[in-house]
Amino acid sequence: MEKFKFYSVKLCGLIILIFILQFFIRDFTEAFLLNENSWIEIWRFLTAIFLHGGTMHLLYNLFALILFGSILESLVGGKRFLYVFFTTGILANLAAVNFNPASLGASGAIFGIIGALIMIRPTLVVWAFGLPMPIFIAGILWAVGDAVGLFIPSNVGNAAHLSGMLFGLLLGIFFKKEFGKRRKIKREKNVVRDEEIRSWEERYMR
Repeated sequence: MEKFKFYSVKLCGLIILIFILQFFIRDFTEAFLLNENSWIEIWRFLTAIFLHGGTMHLLYNLFALILFGSILESLVGGKRFLYVFFTTGILANLAAVNFNPASLGASGAIFGIIGALIMIRPTLVVWAFGLPMPIFIAGILWAVGDAVGLFIPSNVGNAAHLSGMLFGLLLGIFFKKEFGKRRKIKREKNVVRDEEIRSWEERYMR
């Protein structure tokens, strides 16, 4: 397993830096958020992930990214964690641009992380809606809330949340199969070691 590199914390540091630039540089946000120009200015599908619309929006996403991101990185490694973050974030924006005239934030990528965790560790206990519950139950409740939210006008990126979680689930399926193979190989190696130990005992302890 590769060394834990705190990628979620580093991403949060980058997001905070960009939030400061949003505050001090005029029209910075408008140049990089997701809007109708994104199909021409395609960098917006990436850059919009790192923008936030206010302090509370920023704090909620930072908390979720550090919490769920650190758990996922500890399970799949830093490189796979980054792959989940960027892939689901961009794909979520590709979906969100069809529902909202403008949007920004890391929520799609965070829900992608949650989706991957649901597949890899479905019984992982998280605190949601004021109660401790398995992450797959929390995911169902979040998904239902966002599905309803699609039909209620608001500033919440429901489409990004749902699509991010969906793509995260798909990546989680792949990772779960991969780790299943690794565990099988590890068990087989342990069996070999046990046989070697018994052989050594029979040879030298008698």
